[in-house]
Amino acid sequence: MSDQSKHGMMGSRGVSRPMAEMAMKKGQHDGDDHQQDHDDNNNGGDHSGGHEMSHDDRLSMLKMHHKQTLWVYWTLPMLGVWLILAPFNFGYLNEALWVDPSGGRGPWFAEESTAELRQLRAWLMTASDVISGLLLVILGWRSLTPNRPYSLWACCFVGVWLTFAPILFWAPTAASYANDSLVGIFVMALTILIPGMPNMIMYMQHGPATPPGWSYNPSSWPQRWIMIATGFVGFVVSRYLAMFQLGYIDFVWDPFFGFESGSKKVLNSKMSHMWPISDGGLGVVSYTFEFMMGYMGSPSRWRTMPWMVAFFGVLVIPLGLTHIVLVISQPVLVHHWCAMCLLAALVMLPMIPLEVDEVIAMFQHVRQAKQRGDRGGSLWQIFWKGGKADGCTTDERSPDLIEMPEKPWQLFKASIWGMSFPWTLVVCTALGIAVMAAPTWFGIDIKTTAADIGHLGGALIVTVSVIAMGEVIRVGRYLNVLLAIAVIVGAWLVESATTGFAITSSVLGILVLILSIPRGKITETYGSWDRFVR
Repeated sequence: MSDQSKHGMMGSRGVSRPMAEMAMKKGQHDGDDHQQDHDDNNNGGDHSGGHEMSHDDRLSMLKMHHKQTLWVYWTLPMLGVWLILAPFNFGYLNEALWVDPSGGRGPWFAEESTAELRQLRAWLMTASDVISGLLLVILGWRSLTPNRPYSLWACCFVGVWLTFAPILFWAPTAASYANDSLVGIFVMALTILIPGMPNMIMYMQHGPATPPGWSYNPSSWPQRWIMIATGFVGFVVSRYLAMFQLGYIDFVWDPFFGFESGSKKVLNSKMSHMWPISDGGLGVVSYTFEFMMGYMGSPSRWRTMPWMVAFFGVLVIPLGLTHIVLVISQPVLVHHWCAMCLLAALVMLPMIPLEVDEVIAMFQHVRQAKQRGDRGGSLWQIFWKGGKADGCTTDERSPDLIEMPEKPWQLFKASIWGMSFPWTLVVCTALGIAVMAAPTWFGIDIKTTAADIGHLGGALIVTVSVIAMGEVIRVGRYLNVLLAIAVIVGAWLVESATTGFAITSSVLGILVLILSIPRGKITETYGSWDRFVR
């Protein structure tokens, strides 16, 4: 293998940021090298040179890649030193800077905050930073030598811990929370995002990026940038809510329901206090992983990194649904609304249909790879190391992300391939909002069962309608039939419902039921999954 080919691949693997990757795709080469490098960049560093690379080739490329990204590994011990000094630089143990959680609650399940608990929280944060810093110094130093993936993964888990620690220990100062969460993000980026997955080049099987029988690539950068953007918005909103619950700020802006009569009551409610840690802070951690995982891997990651796509899917789909259900339960359990909480749920909602196609492509691949006998037919090996690209095609459809400033609309359309918007589901979404608003229209007390039926039933109809816009799970629209029946029947059975509310809810429910039956137009193909798109 020529040095030029090695440099071509290492450049693509060495920087995983989408703009840099797409810029490399523009590189011009002569003869066969040009065609080969073009294919490499189309596949995010995949090298389809017509023969299997030897172990020595891979090791040589790994060492070259390590040399090109050596600055990353020097930065890790420097961040370690920063962490060791942080408790003393930012006054973690300065009692005058300590704050208590909002709402008069104590940390964890304590009924109130005491001087002993404040001191414990400060010492826990200090110990966490010093130990984490020492680990980064030691592991970062070890990472200066190539082919030490366990040291890099250990550094990454230190970064993960740093994002959890301020929430887990109810960090008593805003500086300690900001420092740990930001350093944690830097460490994760420096270990598995900027240089790529540790040692992945030693086992990755190369090939085209589009799944067999699919009309688009669900792991392309246009498909992923919207997940990164929405995840970051969720991170910002959740962090704002966490700052209030942890006691760093005394006010949360609420343009619709008011702070005193809305957000404050929700964020300090018994529902919120059921958790041993800040639920807003837990949302920050979840969104941190979500927007950062959008950067992970090449456009073939549905095949080369099944474990990562599975983990990303768990964060977005079941945990996302749980988050949405908890938020829309606010008027039922707390009898108040919180505008920023609703915004956090609204951000999460479209992420579910946007991510589920990539998860399905991953499961298709794992099943087919096991049937072919990839990695010796070991499901465990395939899940952690991926499989071959049999039947895959080159992704020639996805536009270059670097063209976003010139072609924003084209890039946006490419980012939502796999979602379509049948008028029936769009109208169902509007009808769900109307069901939510019906209790207010008819002056029904928010604490009554009738209001609960409207608020929860309408919110669930909206949730199902939006998620069913994802073509691979279009069949989920039938859940709206059950929800519509529940709204219709419930509105007539509860005593707190007025006649006008019952009639309106029935009309809206019947319309939702009828409109949830047609499938609507399907715009893409999904290989063997097509038979389930009904």
